[in-house]
Formats: sequence, structure tokens, C-alpha cells
Amino acid sequence: MSRTLQLTAVIEREEDGYVATCQELGIVSQGQTVEDARRNLLEAVEGFFEVASPSEIRRRLKKETYVMPIMPTVPTPSAKQAAR
Repeated sequence: MSRTLQLTAVIEREEDGYVATCQELGIVSQGQTVEDARRNLLEAVEGFFEVASPSEIRRRLKKETYVMPIMPTVPTPSAKQAAR
């Protein structure tokens, strides 16, 4: 019997491709496009669930993950710093 989990993928541009991370499991994959990275991450996560022991899944699976914006105050560079 199988069930579907809702997990989080964070996909970031890195040089000539994309890196995708499943935050709840700490699993990382990559791809040439955002969709490739997402698909490869999904395959990696599903592969993890196929081979991992129940204790490994419990140890790695974070129960609560929150993705939300933050708004830090960033100093404006001076003209001297901006010229560097």
C-alpha cells in the first residue's frame, strides 16, 4: 500500500543548471532546467523511500517545515563601496 506525502522542493539556479533540495529529508538533486531538477528530485526522494529502513525514514523526515519570506534590513552601500 502506498500513500502520498506533501514535501517541499527548493530549486535554485547554479551556474549552468538547477539544484533541487527536499528540505524535509535533506536530499539533493539537479537538472538542466527547473522541471528537470524537480523531476530528478522526485525520483531521488521516491528511491529513498523504496530502500530506506523505517528507522532511517523516521530519523531523517522532519515533521514540520515552514517556508516563508523574511524581510531583513540591508545597509545601502556607500558610493566608495559600490565602486568596488
